[in-house]
Amino acid sequence: MPRDSFTEIILDLEKPKKVWVATVEVEISRLEGTRQIAIVMNASDFENADDIDYFITNFDPHIATSQWFVDTYSQRNWVEVFYREAKGWLGLKEYQVRDKQSLERHFILVFCAYTFIIWHKLTGVLRRRWATKPLNTFPEALEAFRTAMSFRFIEWINQNRDVFIAYKASLGFIWA
Repeated sequence: MPRDSFTEIILDLEKPKKVWVATVEVEISRLEGTRQIAIVMNASDFENADDIDYFITNFDPHIATSQWFVDTYSQRNWVEVFYREAKGWLGLKEYQVRDKQSLERHFILVFCAYTFIIWHKLTGVLRRRWATKPLNTFPEALEAFRTAMSFRFIEWINQNRDVFIAYKASLGFIWA
């Protein structure tokens, strides 16, 4: 592609980053319709670039501009952070279910817990209500959340012991 096909874009990150982007609309065999392809480089030409990324989308060309590509794909790290934290801390991959509905319920619970913890961490509510120290990391926020939920569960059991005993008995267990 000629050098003038590339547009200089500055990514608005913690540390601003300059990239050069060219987009082209193409037809790909075995795919219906057209696709937008973006070439994103860390230099203004192929000879000087040592980091070249290729992206493809089926979004309309009026939407999938050079700026849209870099803005959209610069956010993909947060998706990876979410999955790493959801798998490692909330048990996203630790399910033992036998049907689709149970799997969906598990995912919903994990996503809700994650959203709840992130919201509390960002607003500082966890620190004010459930901790006497700053909660700067996801594991710290999760531990505060677990502590609060444990406390509330024990309180509920103390007030509803007969309900809990009946539930366990219906499963064939004895709460002794």
